[in-house]
This record gives sequence, structure tokens and C-alpha cells, in this order.
Amino acid sequence: MSATVSGRETSLMNLRSLILVLATVTSGLSAGLFYTYFFSVMPGLGATDDRTFVTAMQSINVKIINGWFAIAFVGAPLLCVASVIALWPKASGSARYWALGAVALWALTVIITMAANVPLNNALMAAGDPDRIADFGEVRRQFEAVWVRWNTLRTVTAVAAFGSIVAAVFTYARSSS
Repeated sequence: MSATVSGRETSLMNLRSLILVLATVTSGLSAGLFYTYFFSVMPGLGATDDRTFVTAMQSINVKIINGWFAIAFVGAPLLCVASVIALWPKASGSARYWALGAVALWALTVIITMAANVPLNNALMAAGDPDRIADFGEVRRQFEAVWVRWNTLRTVTAVAAFGSIVAAVFTYARSSS
């Protein structure tokens, strides 16, 4: 009987570890994407003329909606929720609280994205085909500064979520050894 319980506990530990690793990887990918926009994409586009900026952002908004993006953007919060669930029966509470912190931070990141960045992206797309836009400067003025501010905030929340799930991994590993 003891070997069965031990084998079951080992399997649960392996499952918890796998969920934590996947939550960490997807969190790192998603936070890294926002961070990349923060320090390179938007400053790089910011140095371009209005037409190039609007055209490039419209193209990016179309291309980013794909399975690879979804794996990280949707996977990170869902896998952090799965981490909380997987860690809940565990005796040591620290790891699950770090994972819960990651969930809260990912919730903020998703809310910011859906309430601010996506509507701004949609408005940029609604400006229409670049060959038909009369005033690229005005389209850019209505988009860039506000989008960058919201992206900065979601970058902070996403990086903090990543740090929180990393802390959950280390705390769990320490309590499991």
C-alpha cells in the first residue's frame, strides 16, 4: 500500500511540476512579447513617418492573431489557474499563493489588453486601407501615445505575473525536496 501511495504522490508531483513549468514558459513568452513591444517595436516604429507607423501597426495587428500568440496569451493565465488548482491540496501554501498572485496579475493583463489595447487596435484598423487614409498623422495621434501607455502598464503586470509564477516554481521545488 505504501508503494502505491508513494507512486501516486510521485505522479501528482510530476503533474504539478509539469503544470508549473508550462505556466512559467507561457508566462515568459507572453511577458516577453509585451516587453519586446515596450523596448523595441514601439520605439522603432515611433521613429518612422506616420504612414509607415500606421501601415506597420495595421499589419502587425492582423499577423499577431494566430495560434502561436494564443498559446502564450491564453495559455499563461489558464495554466496559472491550473497551477493554483494543482497546488491547492499541497500542505505548503507559499507556492500556491505565488501562483494565485500570477493569476491576479494575468487577469489585470488580460483586462488591460481587452479594455484598452484591443479597442485601440480596432480603431486603427477602422481607419481603413492605407491607400485611402487621408490624414495618417491624425490616425497616429489618436493611437500611439495611448496604446504605448497601456502597453507599458500591461508589460509591468505581465512581467510581474511571470516573476510570481517563477517564485511559485522555486517555492514548490524547495518544499518538495
